[in-house]
Amino acid sequence: MFKIHHNAGGYLSLRERLSGLYKLGKNNDEDFWAVKDVTFSVNPGESKAVIGRNGSGKSTLLKILSKITPPTKGKIITRGRMASLLEVGTGFHPELTGRENIFFNGSLLGMKKKEIENKFDEIVDFSGVEKFLDTPLKHYSSGMQLRLAFSVAAFLDSEILVIDEVLAVGDMDFQKKCLDKIETVTKSGRTILFVSHNMAAIRALCSSVLVLDKGQVRYHGDVAHGIDHYMSISSSFEEQPGVFNLEQHPSKKIKQSGLVEARLIRDGKPNYLFFPGGPFKGEFDFAGMAPDAEVGFRMVIKDSYFQSMVNITNHDLGLRLQANKSGAGTVVFEMDVLPVYGDGTYYIDLQFGDEAKYKDTIENALSFKLEPKDVFGTGKFLNPKINTVFPGKVTINVQ
Repeated sequence: MFKIHHNAGGYLSLRERLSGLYKLGKNNDEDFWAVKDVTFSVNPGESKAVIGRNGSGKSTLLKILSKITPPTKGKIITRGRMASLLEVGTGFHPELTGRENIFFNGSLLGMKKKEIENKFDEIVDFSGVEKFLDTPLKHYSSGMQLRLAFSVAAFLDSEILVIDEVLAVGDMDFQKKCLDKIETVTKSGRTILFVSHNMAAIRALCSSVLVLDKGQVRYHGDVAHGIDHYMSISSSFEEQPGVFNLEQHPSKKIKQSGLVEARLIRDGKPNYLFFPGGPFKGEFDFAGMAPDAEVGFRMVIKDSYFQSMVNITNHDLGLRLQANKSGAGTVVFEMDVLPVYGDGTYYIDLQFGDEAKYKDTIENALSFKLEPKDVFGTGKFLNPKINTVFPGKVTINVQ
């Protein structure tokens, strides 16, 4: 629990405060529970993801588990040494060199000097900062600091590794190295707590998931069901099945212009359930554009691993879209055959703007369920874990 202070008196000048001409208002304190009634266990060798929207309490939870922030109530029982990577530069001193910080941070994690020396070459090689090893850390870029911090935490012999969403700071090559290293660490039997918004990485690396919302546990268990639960929480802007109020979407920056509402249509009515190989239709209302402006529209359909399956624009099709005289209109998107199949949740990214630039970008704007179907009329349901693209009519023969 944290205290939020509200000053009822507003802002006063120094002269007003000193002269006492105005009576200061009372400070009203509000109790705010960042994390409340969260109880769970992590078994040795388990890799558990902690997911939730921004502000759901993920980072606070990890700080409590890492003994950085004491809990208001309750207790944490840990068995084994814990290495935490919560923020870039945590546990590092800017005036010390990279070499000195490796020993400094390792000692904070409870490692003996001999242990750090045995792992030193591996840490330096993985971090890629050998050239700057004797340079003070304050001269490192944030990416270089991250590489060094991750390398120390991952290579030293701690039984528990706690990782917050810091990998986003690194470049793509280093992110891949980190994920490969986390996978290796997991297979070695060490315990990992992993906070990330990268759902594909969570599916690949984690054996269970904890979903937080407003500081409380909303789901604890299977990864696939946990991600679906998290996406349903993030899709609270859905007014009814198949109808989405995009103005309230958390990733939409400009609320009252661009795309404002979306409807997924099946059999002439809004619906969230579709079938592979069947028709697919979406209606997307927009507003706030210049009168009679020419507009651009992009839609990306992603599978349950958040991999792009369909990516198409009106310009790809050579189609011209134009707003009406009030700067509004509805983009109608139709496909005769939905070119994906499987059993699970699919997600849609949307981009919209004028002819020159997409100004409105909404990631995971919509979601829909795809039910398995006998798409080839053979009485067989195809394996959604292997097959995700609908190939249309296929023949195989021997000549």
